[in-house]
Amino acid sequence: MFEAAEVGHRLSKDEWDAQIPELRRKLLEAEYRLVEDPRAAVAVVVAGVDGAGKGDSINQLHAWMDTRHLRTHGLGLPTEEERRYPPMWRFWRRLPPRGQIGVFMGSWYTAPIIDRVFGRTDAAELDRQLDRIRRFERMLAHERVVLLKLWFHLSKEDQETRLKKLEGSKRTAWRVSKRDWEHFELYDTFKEVSAHALRRTSIDVAPWVIVPGAEPRYRQAMVGEALLGALERASRSPEPASAPAPIPTPSALDERTVLSALDLSQSLSKKKYARSLEELQGRLNRLTRKKRFRKKHSLVVVFEGMDASGKGGAIRRVTSALDARQYVVTPIAAPTDEEQAQPYLWRFWRMIPRHGKVAIFDRSWYGRVLVERVEGFASEAAWKRAYAEINDFEEELVEAGAVLVKLWLQIDPEEQLARFRERQAKPFKRYKITDEDWRNRDKWSAYARAASEMVERTSTEIAPWTLVPANDKRFARVAVLRAIDDALQAALE
Repeated sequence: MFEAAEVGHRLSKDEWDAQIPELRRKLLEAEYRLVEDPRAAVAVVVAGVDGAGKGDSINQLHAWMDTRHLRTHGLGLPTEEERRYPPMWRFWRRLPPRGQIGVFMGSWYTAPIIDRVFGRTDAAELDRQLDRIRRFERMLAHERVVLLKLWFHLSKEDQETRLKKLEGSKRTAWRVSKRDWEHFELYDTFKEVSAHALRRTSIDVAPWVIVPGAEPRYRQAMVGEALLGALERASRSPEPASAPAPIPTPSALDERTVLSALDLSQSLSKKKYARSLEELQGRLNRLTRKKRFRKKHSLVVVFEGMDASGKGGAIRRVTSALDARQYVVTPIAAPTDEEQAQPYLWRFWRMIPRHGKVAIFDRSWYGRVLVERVEGFASEAAWKRAYAEINDFEEELVEAGAVLVKLWLQIDPEEQLARFRERQAKPFKRYKITDEDWRNRDKWSAYARAASEMVERTSTEIAPWTLVPANDKRFARVAVLRAIDDALQAALE
């Protein structure tokens, strides 16, 4: 895989002087086209052999281009704060918006490769991580992020020469660390693991470009040409052709679904409700104060359901049991302009809590397969892709210690109508009812079909849905608290 980068590529000074002015002009023009017509973002992944000129090449790009629209992120080992979040959190929050260029020096490839080289993971775990990366990058491509992945390569002899040269100059000695020489001693292992990683993740929408690092002029010109191609692709074709739509999930022949099968007649007396509420709120408070929760876990609670299903009342009973400094309740509405300029899941990654904290979502990332599907805000290809993208997202949360509780509150159309009329009749509840609620009610069947398919496609072994009969508010609130308590208890044990 790396042989072509070791054949001695060179660019003479005369060739450099003849080619670079035109390359710089094209780069600036392509950059401004992207800024003026922000159809896509460009994300540049910089990786490869130590001493192969990665930093020099990116510095050259900053000298050639308008740096207002080019941002470089130098990411080493995660900080103490970053370790309290899922590993991909720090990359998601740095993704460039459409119309901008983001450079990642240190990326989602660094930890999987290094962990495998040093024997902290086995081959199967590396492949699992690479498969996740491949799905992540394909998702980015569908979300209008053009990925340019640059692997800077040196032969073992060239790397040793480069490190000694840098170390021998007072001006550059600081650039060579003890870790660089440790990595050099493992050159052959790094080469083998890296070749495997590149082969597994060089896909149609995000291929690797191997950059020969031995000769500076050739290296810098090649990087400039590669970025020019990515910028032109971003302006010309921001979204790749969608994969063929998956085969639709067959509907039940008798129209019976997981939601229609719920027994909505279940109820709770006032006396039993008061006793259960006090018991379950106390249990929730104790669980979220445990040292293990503060150090190893977070709590993410997702509330979904038909309009007027009682989400707000249930959320208030949950927050009443928590320290106000510990939780954030986030109502999800239509995305802002800033959020629309990013991949769909970006805004939710920004809201993920660190260890010891609680995030409660009143509506959530499931909007793509519910309201966006029913109202036509997302293409069929986009919302069908979203099932797998959401499952991957939730798997990452759970692996990082999040206790994820997903609650669907179900009422029937008659109960919804009664609650709508009650809201209209009481002045202090009128703010809860809008024209949009009535329009959504006319689409009850479409929302019910979407919700049933959502549960079927995203109720996984690591993040199952809890379906809550909610015609009786007391019964629903107790069921919500019990589901959260039980999930927390299981995780902490």
